[in-house]
Amino acid sequence: MARVIFVSGGSEAVETAIKLARQYHLENKQPERVNFIARQQSYHGNTLGALGLCSHKPRRIPYLPYFPSHFHHVSPCFAYHYKLADESDEAYVKRLADELEAKFQALGPHTVAAFFAETIVGATSGCTPAVPGYFKAMREVCDRHGVLFVLDEIMCGIGRTGKMHAWQWEDLSSPPDIQIVGKGLGGGYAALAAVLMSDKVVNAFLAGSGAFINGFTYQSHAVGCRAALEVLKVIKEDGLIEQCYQRGLFLEKLLKKQLGDHAHVGDIRGRGLFWSVEFVKDKKTKETYPPTCSFIEPIIKECIERGLIVYAGTKGTVDGIHGDHILMAPPYTITEEELIFLVDTLKISIDVVFKSMHVLN
Repeated sequence: MARVIFVSGGSEAVETAIKLARQYHLENKQPERVNFIARQQSYHGNTLGALGLCSHKPRRIPYLPYFPSHFHHVSPCFAYHYKLADESDEAYVKRLADELEAKFQALGPHTVAAFFAETIVGATSGCTPAVPGYFKAMREVCDRHGVLFVLDEIMCGIGRTGKMHAWQWEDLSSPPDIQIVGKGLGGGYAALAAVLMSDKVVNAFLAGSGAFINGFTYQSHAVGCRAALEVLKVIKEDGLIEQCYQRGLFLEKLLKKQLGDHAHVGDIRGRGLFWSVEFVKDKKTKETYPPTCSFIEPIIKECIERGLIVYAGTKGTVDGIHGDHILMAPPYTITEEELIFLVDTLKISIDVVFKSMHVLN
């Protein structure tokens, strides 16, 4: 990537990326490109622009009157629920690529500014990676129509998956046009997120106005940037990206061994040190518990009482209304002994809650 803009958090970064994509097309004398496409069951931030872009139903509902009509959505790549029983990965990818192409044609390809996606979906559907070939196919559709390809790695980037960038797992021939990173960049020590730009984007500005019309009070904040520099230094010196990969393999093995046969665990998915467990009422049919059935918070409570903190996924894993999951994103420095404790404690907590009949009634 050629240039970077530092901001204070993920929502600011997404707002910046939206504006950057818009101005990129203005620099190229294409003001008609006003439409943005993201995916259902996505989350890109809590400010109005970012909320408008994403499709996180519970967070969007109070603010629906304020979202412009230029934000559109296509199906997610969520194989566990939406890939057909007799459908190959290749056929599933083609179906999703055809859907994106159809959306472009419905809007008019010349009116689309950018396609946004989380490389691995975070809290909305629970550490959901794409099937092989998906992002390559989406990139090809975007490139065919001069649409910017934007990847949001606020949760999954900066080494968490076992590579510096999660898109490096995806067989892309080049980086995204715009990339958004956040949480892992500051490591929790300072508020910082960033928008990374490709040469293509930067060159459009250099050949045009030479200036990006954007700014925040604490943009490029010195303390945040200094903290991130130290975080990246430690990640490199201590080999933490490779450790994320190796510990991730260990965590995957533990989770599948302890919970793979659990009657109410439908799917265990993720990459590196970024995993989730999705719960179902019926393992065979993948039927979820009704939205009124609340058992995630009791599981979280049981975990905390036993010394474990896990991330309570937002209710609505499948479609924004139905489905439940728990997410795990442990520190890069976690040991194998601590991972054993994590999975053992999680299993005990799940068993305690599911044996309490009043929770499920």
